[in-house]
Formats: sequence, C-alpha cells, structure tokens
Amino acid sequence: MRIVIAGAGAVGTHLAKLLSAENQDIVLMDADREKLSFAGGNMEMMTMTGSCTSLKDLMEVEVQEADFFIAVTPDESVNVTACLLATNLGAKKTFARIDNYEYLLPKNKEFFLKLGVDSMVYPEMLAAKEIVSALKRPWARQWIELSDGNIILTGIKIRENSVLVNKRLYELGREEKRFHIVAIKRNNITIIPTGNDQILSGDILFFTTTKDYVEELPGLAGKSRFEVKNVMIMGGSRIAIRTCQYLPDNVNIKLLELDKEKSYQLLERLPKNVTVFHNDGRSADFLLQEGINEVDAFVAVTGNSEANILACMAAKHFGVRKTVAEVENMDYMQMAENLDIGSIINKKLITVSNIYRFLLSADVSKVKSLTIANADVAEIVAHPNSRITKKEVKKIVLPENVTLGGLIRNGEPMMIDGATLIEPYDHVVVFCLEDSLREAEKLFH
Repeated sequence: MRIVIAGAGAVGTHLAKLLSAENQDIVLMDADREKLSFAGGNMEMMTMTGSCTSLKDLMEVEVQEADFFIAVTPDESVNVTACLLATNLGAKKTFARIDNYEYLLPKNKEFFLKLGVDSMVYPEMLAAKEIVSALKRPWARQWIELSDGNIILTGIKIRENSVLVNKRLYELGREEKRFHIVAIKRNNITIIPTGNDQILSGDILFFTTTKDYVEELPGLAGKSRFEVKNVMIMGGSRIAIRTCQYLPDNVNIKLLELDKEKSYQLLERLPKNVTVFHNDGRSADFLLQEGINEVDAFVAVTGNSEANILACMAAKHFGVRKTVAEVENMDYMQMAENLDIGSIINKKLITVSNIYRFLLSADVSKVKSLTIANADVAEIVAHPNSRITKKEVKKIVLPENVTLGGLIRNGEPMMIDGATLIEPYDHVVVFCLEDSLREAEKLFH
C-alpha cells in the first residue's frame, strides 16, 4: 500500500515507523525540515518537506496514487483541508486528526464524507475514555473490551498473596476454562507463555475472559475491589475536561490548575460535581490540606510527563490506591511502569492504534495497542476456507509472538484451548507482540 502521512509530530513519526517496518510504501511530509531529520538510512520511507495544503506539494508526493492519506498535524483545520484536497486529487481514503468532538457526531459523518474526510480521530477524547475506564476498574492496569464487551482483555499486577503465585500455567488448565493468560510481563519484557511458564509475584498478567467471569480476576490476583468515589485531577487540559464530563455525576472531583485565568474558565465548562482549585498538584502541603489521604484516585494530565509521574508518586506516598499518569514522552514510559505508577495513558499510542485499525482490512473490527506491553490485541473474523479453520488450534502453526485469546460464535463468547476448532465467521481475539499482527491476519483469509 502507498500511504502518505502529513505531519511529522509524535503521532505521524510513530505511525510512519510502525508502517515502514511492515514494508509499506510510506511518504512522510512536513513543512518543518528538522522534524523529518529522524529518518535515517535504516528507515524504509520517503520524506518530503512541504505543506499538505499546497496542491503543488501534494502532487509532488503523488497523493493521487495514495491508498491512504493521513493528516495528523497539530492544526485541525489544516488536517481537514488537506484531506479535502487529497480526496479531490485522487487519494482513495483519508483520515484526519481533529480537536472538536462535534465532528464525530453521527449527524455530521455524512457531511465530512462528502467533503472528502473518510475517518477522524480526536486523541483527547480517546485518552479521557481510557482514564474513565481505569477509574471504573481500579484493580486493572489495562482494560479492553472486545466483541461488544463479551470478551475482556485486562492486565493485572499479581500480588504476593495471590493464589496464582508460583503456579505453572499447565496447572491452571485443569479447571473449567474461565480465562486464558495470553501474556506475562516481567522485568520490562513481555512474553507469550507456554504451559511450563511459572507465575511470580509482581508479574503483570494479561488475561482474556468473558464478562461472566471477569469479576473473579481481582481475587485471583490478590486484590480487593473498591469503588472510586473521590477523584483528584491535576491539570486543566482538554483530557481533564473530557474526563470530568465522562465520569458519573456521583463522583466528587477536585481539579487542580496552576494557571489562574484558566482555572476561572474551567469553572464555566465543567459539571457541578467538579471543584476547581488554582494550585499546583505537586505541593504536599496543599494536597494534605485538601484531603489527599481521603482520595480514592489521583489523575495527572498536565502537558509535562515528569510532573505527572512525580505527582502520582506523591499521591501513592499519601496512600491513594489508584493513580493514573499521562506520559507522552516515550523515553519515560518504562520508568513510569517500573515506579509502579498504576495506569499509564499515552495519547499518541492510543491515536496510532485507532489509525492502524483504519488501515487494516475491514475484517479486523478492533485493534488496540497495549501501552505497557508493546503489543496489540485485535478482533479478526475467520473467512471460510481460511487456514485458521482447517484444523484444531493445537495443530496450527501460529506466527511467532501470536496467541489466540478467545472467540465469539453466534453471539456467544468462549475461551480457546488446543482442542478448539475455529469455524467460519467466528470473531477471534488475537494477541500479538512486536508488530506481528499482519502476519496473524493472513491466517484468517
């Protein structure tokens, strides 16, 4: 496929690197030559210094030959205009990064299709939804719903008191198949385990299970469930605003914003259950004054990754049970994980996984990049006569770094084991490490 990406910021470069590793024909363009300097000799892509709203520059990158044109510059209006121009020049499909959730409303979809914008993504909205999901299930590091919520993939840190500690996976298979451990993350390395792998305290286990049994997982991991009723949010960003709007009305929210003028503006935009404070969330005296020790969850979503990490560490020190940090600096992701911050939100990884789903075939209905595991989980439909339907799972040679987590058949969820025979039109949950999703997809066609 020929893919033209406009905007060499964090999202554009991350997406370009991901796709170039798959030997796609990639062109990355940006008006700022310096942003394109990362593309060294080992990167299989073309770069072009130019404006994505210039007809001349779009013609120069041969946008008329593009299967996909993706505009992810920081400017929403530039992205929408660029998609309009690219469509009219002959690009087959277009995708725009936006900052206005109204554009995504169903009533506006046809309007943008007529303009020439096939799909859009609003990163702040996606990030806010991830935060709300993390607060609804504070015992989980990651939570992904597949097949309309019938199958759940969740990452949970295993405590010392867990009944799973020191057990090997084959020992768990003797009981009724209620869950499947698709991956183990230990010492910054994620593996797809075999039956002989042992579970240790401190591991992050990634489970797939059905909605009927998901509530058993916290107990298995040695954790107790609790409800988040009091939340403190540091930073009055767009993500913070959306999070406040998406949380239930019965949750008490304290929002801390350092900029005085902005804190007044926030008062007019936020629901009644939100109290806005003009203060720095890193001030220990202020946090104690405002009852940090009575808060169930602390969320740090300033534009500063270091500040967010430090604030969550402080909140943990004061006894807050659940913390969520926005960490946009990729260099800090591993450090934040090692510091036991809790849930980590990365806006660009969320956005890239959303765009990646758009680029895959129509039979891949959902793709999600796991922030803390360098992995993807996808829901793929099995075609009639595809290799995956020919024999039992234990007799199929899966690509390296790929495992199957569960399936939906005629609306009914079930776990997969070695004796499972996948049938045509089953919706199969596939877990992949290290960019192996496209290899896995070939089994289903």
